[in-house]
Amino acid sequence: MGILQTLKLVESVADPVYSIPKITAEYAPPVMEAYGNTLYNVSQPVYVTRAEAMAVPSIARARNLLCTTVGTLPLHLYRKSTGEELENPRWLDQPDYRQPGAVTYTYLADSLFFFGVAYLEVTETYVLDGRPARFAFVSNDRVTVRLNENNTLVNSYTVDNKVRPMSGVGSLITFQGLDEGVLNRGGRTIRAALDLEKAAAISASTPIPSGYISNAGSDLPEEQITGLLAQWKQARLQRSTAFLSASLQYHTTSFSPKDMMLNEAAQFLSTQVARLTNVPAYLLSADMNNSMTYSNVLEERKQFVDLSLRPIISAIEGRLSMDDITNSQNYVKFNLDETFLRSDAMTRLAIIEKMLALNLITLDQAKAMEDLTPNGDTSNASQL
Repeated sequence: MGILQTLKLVESVADPVYSIPKITAEYAPPVMEAYGNTLYNVSQPVYVTRAEAMAVPSIARARNLLCTTVGTLPLHLYRKSTGEELENPRWLDQPDYRQPGAVTYTYLADSLFFFGVAYLEVTETYVLDGRPARFAFVSNDRVTVRLNENNTLVNSYTVDNKVRPMSGVGSLITFQGLDEGVLNRGGRTIRAALDLEKAAAISASTPIPSGYISNAGSDLPEEQITGLLAQWKQARLQRSTAFLSASLQYHTTSFSPKDMMLNEAAQFLSTQVARLTNVPAYLLSADMNNSMTYSNVLEERKQFVDLSLRPIISAIEGRLSMDDITNSQNYVKFNLDETFLRSDAMTRLAIIEKMLALNLITLDQAKAMEDLTPNGDTSNASQL
């Protein structure tokens, strides 16, 4: 607390019994030297927009797997000292009162995935301690960061070219990703995938292989050449057989899709996207050099959480648990064990049976673990 008071981020409110920490400013993160330029949306040599990236099927699939999975996981508040689950504050379940919490958290993960940094705007604060009570998601293209003269610390933020305060309503909460984001480090790969999609579309829209028509007779004016090519294309859409006069000859110059190896290139780029997005190749249907097998669905999900979801989950959990949002005695955590990693019913019952036999839990606790109503509890009867 002394360090925070020195930085003027937390101060104590006088009280005859105890002191209540009062937040006077949200934490502005330092710029990480390794990727400080990319973290704050400085243009890269090969730049692609989020919309362009989402036009690549493999990127869209990876984004939806990662971000929607994280966004739909429940968040809970726990006490550090005992691990006890506490009642969630209203903002934890629904940061923005205008939309479900899953939407806000999904797009928070989306920004971390694509840009390596995400923002929430504080729209309400608690009177008692000044901590945020409601949030609103702010897209990255609306935010500009002003750094100090050494480009090492954030001095201020602007949203839609308007300077925002560093505390209270209107201030921004910054979520730092564990890397610089897909758009900042994968521009070349994404651009290559876009070019391949364009090449495949041109190949599909061309009725016959590309080529040129040579003229052995007198030169034709530009208007006649344009009309001839238009008639040639239109005729090929109706029939495959063509007719040319004695002075004209058609020469094929392109390869077929098979010769151009479009399928192989698409498979290779899907594998590259899997590496880029840190998603197992088989989940993107990119099976090149993929020989991994899984014993069951639960083991597969555990691997997905540990190797793919963990960076996004940790970034969100860690930021929401910091003292300018959550009391330092508590922490925020995604409930994976009871949702995404929940065992099958037979496995859970076998574990509960052993815990009951060892007197580690009571019968009512066992029922609670399976969301069953304990004996004699009729509190939910009116809802049936």
